[in-house]
Amino acid sequence: MSFTTAKAQTDQQPITTKTSNRGHQSEKTATDSNNDTQKQNFDFKVENGVVKYKLQNVSGSHENSMRDENSTKVCLANKSNRGGSQSVEQNDPKPLTIVPIQENAVSHKVLLENFEGKLCEEQRPSTKRQLSAESAAKSVSVRKRSTVKKSQEEIVKPLSVASPGTQSGRPYLPAVSSSQRKPRKLLLSSTDIFNKVDTFSIKKGKELRELEVFDAQKIACAVTEGSRNDLEKLRAIWIWLCHNIEYDLEGYLGISQKICSSDEVIRKGKGVCSGYSSLCVEMCRELAIECVGVSGYSKGIGYKARHSLAEKRSDHEWNAVFVGGQWWLLDACWGAGTVDMKSKTFVKRYDDFYFLTEPSEFINSHFPDDETWQLLTTPISMEEFEMRPLKTSAFYQFGLTLTQPTQYKTITDDGEAIVSVRSSRPLTFSYELRQQDPETGTLKQEEVDSSCGLLSVTQQGMKLRLLPPEPGAYEVKLFARREGEPGVLRWVCSLELECPSIQKRQALPDNPYLNWGLAAGSSALGVKGCSIAGEEAVEVGEGGECKVILHTTRPLMMVCELTHHELDAATAKRCLALQITAEQLVCNVLCPYKGFYRLSVFVRDYDSGSGTFQNAGNYLLHCQSQGLNPNVLYPADLGLWCGPGMRTQEAGLSHFSHTGAIVNAPQGRCNITFHSATPDLQIHAVLCAELHEEAHFPLSRYVLLTFTETKVTVSVCAPRAGVYRLALYGRKPPEQDYMSLCDFIIRSVCEKPGDPFPGVYSAWGRGCVLLEPRTGVLGPQRSVSFRVRVSGAQRVCVVGEKRTDLKMNKSRVWEGEAVTGNATQLKLAAVIKESNDMHVLMTFDVLNLENEL
Repeated sequence: MSFTTAKAQTDQQPITTKTSNRGHQSEKTATDSNNDTQKQNFDFKVENGVVKYKLQNVSGSHENSMRDENSTKVCLANKSNRGGSQSVEQNDPKPLTIVPIQENAVSHKVLLENFEGKLCEEQRPSTKRQLSAESAAKSVSVRKRSTVKKSQEEIVKPLSVASPGTQSGRPYLPAVSSSQRKPRKLLLSSTDIFNKVDTFSIKKGKELRELEVFDAQKIACAVTEGSRNDLEKLRAIWIWLCHNIEYDLEGYLGISQKICSSDEVIRKGKGVCSGYSSLCVEMCRELAIECVGVSGYSKGIGYKARHSLAEKRSDHEWNAVFVGGQWWLLDACWGAGTVDMKSKTFVKRYDDFYFLTEPSEFINSHFPDDETWQLLTTPISMEEFEMRPLKTSAFYQFGLTLTQPTQYKTITDDGEAIVSVRSSRPLTFSYELRQQDPETGTLKQEEVDSSCGLLSVTQQGMKLRLLPPEPGAYEVKLFARREGEPGVLRWVCSLELECPSIQKRQALPDNPYLNWGLAAGSSALGVKGCSIAGEEAVEVGEGGECKVILHTTRPLMMVCELTHHELDAATAKRCLALQITAEQLVCNVLCPYKGFYRLSVFVRDYDSGSGTFQNAGNYLLHCQSQGLNPNVLYPADLGLWCGPGMRTQEAGLSHFSHTGAIVNAPQGRCNITFHSATPDLQIHAVLCAELHEEAHFPLSRYVLLTFTETKVTVSVCAPRAGVYRLALYGRKPPEQDYMSLCDFIIRSVCEKPGDPFPGVYSAWGRGCVLLEPRTGVLGPQRSVSFRVRVSGAQRVCVVGEKRTDLKMNKSRVWEGEAVTGNATQLKLAAVIKESNDMHVLMTFDVLNLENEL
């Protein structure tokens, strides 16, 4: 047997070794670390089973050839390959003896011992790596074959001499301390810098497949054409792998034989994780990029959080590459897409996160067999790996931080648990809570009711308060999406919740929108804040009433929804009064029953016409009172426009004496005043109520409108205690129909019946003011003082059994005394300048108050 002889000078000359590992070639370079001042030649050959070497100095030569009883045996074999070079392979039947050199040649002794150690390393069976032989290919290549000078004697490099980025005596392991690592952002500020490289690699990949090019080396050279450095070359290989190879799910499930060989993986366009890893190694080798396959465990398909990994073999493989002066990690298998185990399909979804991932983030989902490949200053144990929360790539891409809990499994405290996440940007969050079947340990298909979780979202993150409905184990999944972006929410994190016991508490309302408080996307909808935080339940006062105010950046429309387990839809409608202004939305809420309520607010742009209402916030209200009398609920026919707001502003009304929607009238009477900037605006007021006892007069007699030049006064006198709706309408001629301007809610707690106003006729208009009497009911045989202003009147009189003319005083007030006598009605009439006809302004009823009221 013979071994190729190589000569090398130790004057910093690169030394290259060609070896074959499972049919793949690798080329390695190094420089001898001997003193540069002395030129030496080193001859190496094997004759009759004896390794001989010859050292030649400039001043002389030294030669050794001997046998030793303690000589080391290694297995070598001749094997030709496609390059025609010799290759070293394991399991040669003929042992080879290496002759030790003299102790005075220390550097050369180390050289041979390291070479011997590498060969023995190749012989040693792997104790941890459980993947296929094809996936075990690895390379520490330093030179591209085309750049090496061809000669009769190939230059040989000792395998154990440490290459850049490897440890001496431990081939392929990183030598740079992780404490000295440079962060990823210093290597590449953003993957956007690869736009041209990515586009070219994808385009070239399609062309090569159409041309049926299935050779890894040719593909590597083709897709990296034009790449300026190793980083861009590596990126082109990564992009080609992620876009041209699909995961072999059928092979993984055992439905078909796994596709492992590189040629077959490329030809069929699919492979398991080892196929991705082996291809990456082979393509990097062709481009002289150091790349190795790393085996270990992953939290991917088949991973069960409640089963110890120590009981199973490692099941995944990814890559480590040396670029930019240090080792990095990448997983093209996970970068290509995901697996949907429900439909048993591979979902192509490119994930850039697994390209040169930070080791501190990579370790949360990938645990290597050799802890060195964690690339961490302090490697973690398998137990710690299993205890860490399961975080997806989206978790890091969204810039999230899990502040509570810090471990995968958490136990409830007093039947509750808190999950808190901090975010660096506004996000929309959601969650799923599923209970484990106590018998099988599998997750139940149906989700736990949303009333078992209180999710609150802010600009800085989210807080989830979990209240499991019964003891047991649960899985919590968190989802997120950038605020304002369309599409589904992405899974970001999973946790396990164990609930030993629960506490008795009032039932929470279901929340199909999940989030409590302002919705994450509320700012985009025009909502900038709220009067209550929404993260905790709002305690409602003893009166069972509260107010929620949303502050807006532009005019919005609003509708609301109130739910309680005892509240029906008709009653819920009578518990809400909405006020819509240009800068805020006010929701007045009544809580008639004891317990928790959900108030959901929906908005759309005011000018969007028939636009869709979107959820802007959800609030948890807690009422501890025993309940309210149904008679104190808001009127049933309230409109969207309660109190002064957008409608009144558009009509030119301003300076309202009551700016809210609710007006309290302790004495049963109130006056609401405002200004009208439109002279020709006609205003009409209607009073409505649901009274259990029928009033003696219609409700229209209990409201009186008074017009001056710009001021309008609406006077209300409640016939009895209760809640009333005062509706204001307006129109501008020649319009025929009145338009709703706003509704006021009038509350009267006065038990004394109120007197009606006089009956008003159409002649009572702008400029007419009734000073006295203010009541519309007069007693018989009474002398009544009248004082009234009538704009433009030539004559004003009171007509009963006889006519009484009123006189105008210096203040332009018509006044006088009239006797009711036995008449049943008195009429106030006037002659207007424009006409000589007498017009009835209003009427007063004459009644025996004791007998008829």
